[in-house]
Amino acid sequence: MPFLYCGNGGRKYNKYDRRFLAKTGQAEQKSAEAASSQQCGRRRRSALRDAKQQQGSTFRDTGRTAPWNSRKVRPKGKNKEKLPPNRIWLWFLAILALNYLMVSFLTPDAEAPATIPYTLFREEVSRGNVHAIYNKGENVWGDFRTPVSFVSPEAAKTGTTGTKKNVTFFTTTLPSFIESGLETFLINHGVEISARPMHEERTIWESILYGFGPGLLFILFYIWLFRRSAGQGIGGGLMGLGKSKARRYDSETEEKVTFEDVAGIDEAENELVEIVDFLKDPEKYTRLGGTAPKGILLVGAPGTGKTLLAKAVAGEAGVPFFSMSASEFVEMIVGVGAARVRDLFAQARENAPAIIFIDELDAIGRARGQTAIGGSSEQEQTLNQILTEMDGFSSRSGVIVLAATNQPEVLDKALLRPGRFDRRVMVNLPDRPGREAILKVHTRGIPLDDHVSLGEVAATTPGFSGADLKNLVNEAALLAARRGQDEVRSKDFTDALEKIVLGPERPLLLSTADRERIAYHEGGHAVLGLAVPGADPVHRVTIMPRGQALGVTYQRPESDRYNYPESYLRGRIVGILGGRAAEEIVYGTKTTGAESDIEQATGLAYRMVTRWGMSERLGMVQLAPRENPYLAGPGIFGGAKPYSEETGKAIDEEVLKIINECHDEARRLLTLHRASLDALAAALVERETLDEREILEVTGIKLVHQPDGPVCPAKEEITDEETSLTENQGG
Repeated sequence: MPFLYCGNGGRKYNKYDRRFLAKTGQAEQKSAEAASSQQCGRRRRSALRDAKQQQGSTFRDTGRTAPWNSRKVRPKGKNKEKLPPNRIWLWFLAILALNYLMVSFLTPDAEAPATIPYTLFREEVSRGNVHAIYNKGENVWGDFRTPVSFVSPEAAKTGTTGTKKNVTFFTTTLPSFIESGLETFLINHGVEISARPMHEERTIWESILYGFGPGLLFILFYIWLFRRSAGQGIGGGLMGLGKSKARRYDSETEEKVTFEDVAGIDEAENELVEIVDFLKDPEKYTRLGGTAPKGILLVGAPGTGKTLLAKAVAGEAGVPFFSMSASEFVEMIVGVGAARVRDLFAQARENAPAIIFIDELDAIGRARGQTAIGGSSEQEQTLNQILTEMDGFSSRSGVIVLAATNQPEVLDKALLRPGRFDRRVMVNLPDRPGREAILKVHTRGIPLDDHVSLGEVAATTPGFSGADLKNLVNEAALLAARRGQDEVRSKDFTDALEKIVLGPERPLLLSTADRERIAYHEGGHAVLGLAVPGADPVHRVTIMPRGQALGVTYQRPESDRYNYPESYLRGRIVGILGGRAAEEIVYGTKTTGAESDIEQATGLAYRMVTRWGMSERLGMVQLAPRENPYLAGPGIFGGAKPYSEETGKAIDEEVLKIINECHDEARRLLTLHRASLDALAAALVERETLDEREILEVTGIKLVHQPDGPVCPAKEEITDEETSLTENQGG
């Protein structure tokens, strides 16, 4: 335990005092030494207290916590306090050794008896030299009245018969054919007979040690371990369960992220730049009566840059920044989450103005009453504490809460009201200029070939998030390094994009018949991509197995789409069913290769009927709940159906009608362009992969512009969940 005492003119400091005096400067140290030499009691402690208060005020002026308050702030990085080496195993071995010594001392020592033959035992009994015996089962122990010279069997075998030893205590084994009357024989020769049970009883101390010793050792070890961990930082040990696990951002030791590292999400960035500006220059806004928002909620799809924005705020704000994942609040012990919330806000208020960032807020912010029975108590207590801390009866200003989620619809309404999360910042997928700006950020340290156009790469990646673009740049750099290049070229970006979108190539040996059938299947998709008015351009067709598909037709839009007309959707279904239609026309049979196509066509047709009101029979009625645009929902068949059985039957009939009409249109167009289909299939069998220019040359089909009317006979928002990728997953 740290100690501090005064002797005759001497002074000894503990390690914490030495560290403190080294930081406070020579003046404070001399003052403390002078007070110590004059009086060892109250004056020395007063001098140390005054020096600490002076140092604490210096740190408070800079917004940092005093260095002796190790519970709140601990040095990080190069300045991190070096703890002594972990010697838990040495303590454990010492406890085991102590237990062994205790058992050894409490167990009485005795001279080890010599093992003698049974015949020698009979002879000594006949001579009257056996004093007493006791037996336990077949074994007999005893002692001679006078020592007997005895040659051990081991010495007799080795021939060293001259080495005899005098034996007083002996043991022998009774043979199984022992004759009756041995007891009478022993008594007649004055031998004292005693016996012990087969299971010998231990002393009370031995019973306690053997029965409770190991358990007590483990209990003491764990108590010591918990007490040790409780004093080694916030949240450690049983006594620290209620301590916050939030990490404080340190600009000196951690990688600094600024708003210059954020691109493609200008609207969201501007909202947070204003918050940082408010913290740096509050008078600019308060002179007109404005106040800083208490909470800002970042909402967006995974990978759009919500956490990156929070890191940029931490690097730019210049105030204490505490970050924590929402799942870290909750433990198996009820009440721990609320205690950690209180501790986190207490730390933030002590260092106000400060910012708290809670990632994945939906882990604890779900609407109360919707959690599974038995698991809602801890989550609701934690949520209630957050509500109180942000805008409760005793809440105070000076703390801004920044949170991120991709499920805003599940959050509690009390959490989203003004006064708690005043602003909701949408972090959307970047558009084409945004993707180009993101690519420029991620290629700063990557040598690019002069012919690489990041604008063209951005044009070929509609629907990509910032994380997707970072992954694309990394894959391109890895491909260039694998090929031994000094720069990343356009082909590296193209191959990396195809690897991400289409999947990696699979070395799969297919028969000639299978290759030809797959070529016609993919050729059907490609020909319809050229023949259907307004369809997305066909970028590449291959019969090389990639990912889980045996062949791939890759279509991509010329620009970002935000609104989809019915004619485009019907054209999509026509193109999706082109593979099955081509197989029917050429071979007259059906295969499993259209499984993925049928799934895509059915899902798109159901959304047209149930969500977008594109059925004249059912009208403009939403018959299916809207799916989460940020996460993979349960699918079109998940959840309860909010309609009757008759309406469900009508939905099925309308979906089947759309699919049949589009399938007939696909057969009609492929029959019309049969020559182009045959030529494209032959080229695919020969070359395996064709790009957009080669496809146009082989087929000779001229692109058709978007029509004003519907694509197929019979009879506008769609999300980006529809892919421009048609796969053949069968044989």
